[in-house]
Amino acid sequence: MQATGQVIVLCSGGMDSVAALYEARARGHEVLTVLSFHYGSKHNDREIPFAQHHARALGLRHEVVRLDFVDRLFASSLLASGGAIPDGHYEEATMKQTVVPFRNGIMLAIAAGVAESAGADGVVIAAHSGDHAVYPDCREPFMQAMADAIRLGTYASVRVLRPFIAMNKGEIAARGAKLGVDFAQTWSCYKGGDIHCGRCGTCVERREAFVVAGLVDPTVYDDHGPLPPRPAQSGAA
Repeated sequence: MQATGQVIVLCSGGMDSVAALYEARARGHEVLTVLSFHYGSKHNDREIPFAQHHARALGLRHEVVRLDFVDRLFASSLLASGGAIPDGHYEEATMKQTVVPFRNGIMLAIAAGVAESAGADGVVIAAHSGDHAVYPDCREPFMQAMADAIRLGTYASVRVLRPFIAMNKGEIAARGAKLGVDFAQTWSCYKGGDIHCGRCGTCVERREAFVVAGLVDPTVYDDHGPLPPRPAQSGAA
């Protein structure tokens, strides 16, 4: 991620986006706004306060964009209006139920408008290699096409910056730890309960990340049982 001067950082309050916020600062970017989206997911109210926490800790402006139409009009188990969140490995085909159609496209489009309006020339998003198995709007062809559209559709030629695109979640956890990220102040569980369930795909991915990184996991889980095996064939199609 080359230095671009002033940027907007998309930050949900999860591990990856909080680490991306600290990464942007470490690389010398001036963060004009930390941008969160409340689109009616089961866990928005659990994760967004952590985005606010880190923005405040770094002395940055935090804005929440409400996308109420998503929960009303879109079909996804991730949404409050949707079905139950599946348990299991994050590469299981069942995790497709949690896909919110074109979510990253919508968020990036809004972030591009915020960036150009604020005078920023970059938008930072924490998409990483592990997202590709299930989420089509995290894959490289989509991200490149979206980046081209945003660059061509803004007078400032706003760029989409993806510092973690070649990293897995374990590598992100290791990098965040070096940057001083307090991962206890982040949220992953899609179920949005009082504590992390430990069983859903995002909890499994979080637990695996700390193991891979060789870090102590500060998270309180409802279930500390054995991690499920990675499926022989992921649901990438």
